[in-house]
Amino acid sequence: MPYDHLLKPITIGGLTLPNRVVMGSMHTGMEDRAKNFPQLAAYFAERARGGTALMITGGFAPTWQGWLLPAGSLLATRRAAEKHRLITDAVHEAGGRIALQILHAGRYGFHPFIRSASGRKSPITPFKPLALTTRGVDRTVTAFAHAAQLAQLAGYDGVEIMGSEGYLINQFLVERTNQRGDKWGGSAQKRMRFPTQIVRRVREGVGDDFLVIYRQSLLDLVPQGQSWEETVELAQRVEEAGASLINTGIGWHEARIPTIVTSVPRAAFAGVTGELKAKVGIPVMASNRINTPEVAERILAGGEADLISMARPLLADPDFVAKTREGRADEINTCIACNQACLDHTFANKRATCLLNPRAGRETELVLRTVPPHRIQQIAVVGAGPAGLSAAVSLAERGHQVTVFEAAGEIGGQFRLAMRIPGKEEFAESLRHYQRRMDVLGVQLRLRTRAGEEQLAEFDQVVVATGVTPRVPTIPGIDHAKVVAYDALLRGEVLAGERVAVIGAGGIGFDVSEFLLHEQHESVQRWMDRWGVTAPEQARAGLGEKRQEQPRRTVYLLQRKSSRLGKDLAKTTGWVHRQTLKDGGVEMIGGVTYDRIDDAGLHITVQANQKAEPVHRILEVDTVVICTGQESVRDLVGPGAANRHVIGGADVAAELDAKRAIRQATELAARL
Repeated sequence: MPYDHLLKPITIGGLTLPNRVVMGSMHTGMEDRAKNFPQLAAYFAERARGGTALMITGGFAPTWQGWLLPAGSLLATRRAAEKHRLITDAVHEAGGRIALQILHAGRYGFHPFIRSASGRKSPITPFKPLALTTRGVDRTVTAFAHAAQLAQLAGYDGVEIMGSEGYLINQFLVERTNQRGDKWGGSAQKRMRFPTQIVRRVREGVGDDFLVIYRQSLLDLVPQGQSWEETVELAQRVEEAGASLINTGIGWHEARIPTIVTSVPRAAFAGVTGELKAKVGIPVMASNRINTPEVAERILAGGEADLISMARPLLADPDFVAKTREGRADEINTCIACNQACLDHTFANKRATCLLNPRAGRETELVLRTVPPHRIQQIAVVGAGPAGLSAAVSLAERGHQVTVFEAAGEIGGQFRLAMRIPGKEEFAESLRHYQRRMDVLGVQLRLRTRAGEEQLAEFDQVVVATGVTPRVPTIPGIDHAKVVAYDALLRGEVLAGERVAVIGAGGIGFDVSEFLLHEQHESVQRWMDRWGVTAPEQARAGLGEKRQEQPRRTVYLLQRKSSRLGKDLAKTTGWVHRQTLKDGGVEMIGGVTYDRIDDAGLHITVQANQKAEPVHRILEVDTVVICTGQESVRDLVGPGAANRHVIGGADVAAELDAKRAIRQATELAARL
């Protein structure tokens, strides 16, 4: 399709951008130490070469009290600003533009020196803030303006003032966190003085042509958040104060509604952006779960936004814009919003990268160089799951001749199962990408073919990516007709009954439970209803009542451990899965001993803890789904073969760790 709106230039103030794609701010961990600036420069420069019009850095605090982490990213001195020249010069040499985000964490900081509008503790940090004094607020406004001037000195093309996601500026804006009685609190209009003064002072300090972006929360999604009238008034005040552009944010970090995970429908919040756009005279940028050029084009063509902010999609594919411009949109490595290597890493104080693109954030370390003709090898990849597909594409991109053997009739492995889980349909995009790249690169794909030793002897190197098979536990009656392995259920080989027991409460058990509860491809409105998101004009902060439908099945989710079910799920997505199952009426039972399976159902003994009395139960179920882990398929793993390389599940049969599998594959391809 044509992308006339997405690829159309736009001039904002004194800056002309060649297209409408902006890489939104994402903290990578490289911001926190200047010694990592060479890697950060390479990271941004690669995306500039890929055609991204404007990039926004991770957040830099204007004061040390505003740190996200102890001794974290900070821009408060000329000496610090000079070190940023390495980043801005690299981006400009690559033909891009870059803005620095100024972020004061407020009560979201993970250190004991945090300050906020009032002394109310955040539910997501262990530290209680001190309330800024009236003079302290004035000094903080000055610090924002000073940081913007330092960013200008450092060669940035603009700044973004972070007023969203529940950080300090949000904390000033709402009664929930601002209980002040001075000029900075007490009414909505007084609470708006803080962001308005920041924007005004920043504009005064940087002049007319410097880009000043204000990141505004359109839906707080927390109790006592801003009303729509207040949101519109703030946007108009920010415009009047000198903002060049409004970027949009959705939800505070403490909100109990997901806003960016893969189960959130694409562009679910673009309509709210469109409503704000109609109320202001400066450009407005849409964000959250926009991951394809088709979706971005539709938003722009429909008049809902002037620009599109994407962060994770440009982690997954730094050439997103170039591929779109060159008619190769079908080759884009689409972000699946899994959060496993980006946001989960950030919250674990690790360097952010991407499950689908392990080179993200490691551009100087993990390099796929083209091999010279005399070093081209014939390489067999056995298995077309995530590990095998990643290895095949990465090896072919280097110039090797690659043949993939796959015993099944289609590619995908565990990704093909994942894409059948409601809310994980995006995994199909990864398989589309791999298939297309193999076609373009000339990879030979042999489906329904089990590679034997005789065939593999013809190749210089063999990559064993044969994956996993479900582990079968030892339970009396495990061969009963009502027992089914999770992979057979997800492939549609067996239809579950109305009452189902799921044995095993790891990631697979949670996925299977959601599969049993919900239909795929949920509409935006149905998703909104289920999570209680409503039009901001109807309820303050967009927070309405949940409307649950009758679950399709009665589901029991069981585990041997007595600990909380789902305790080891990922930090940024695990709570979403737990809440979904809770809302779906799933009974989650820990401390289970599986006694037997028979016509009556699943017989179990439950002991909640060591002191509790065991309780015997019969779950009268029609189907028992086994999700008790995996075992590696290692038929082709022979001893001592120097040219044989084992990756992915064939190497370690962990909890379907696609992040490790794809990273292993890419690193192997870089070495061979």
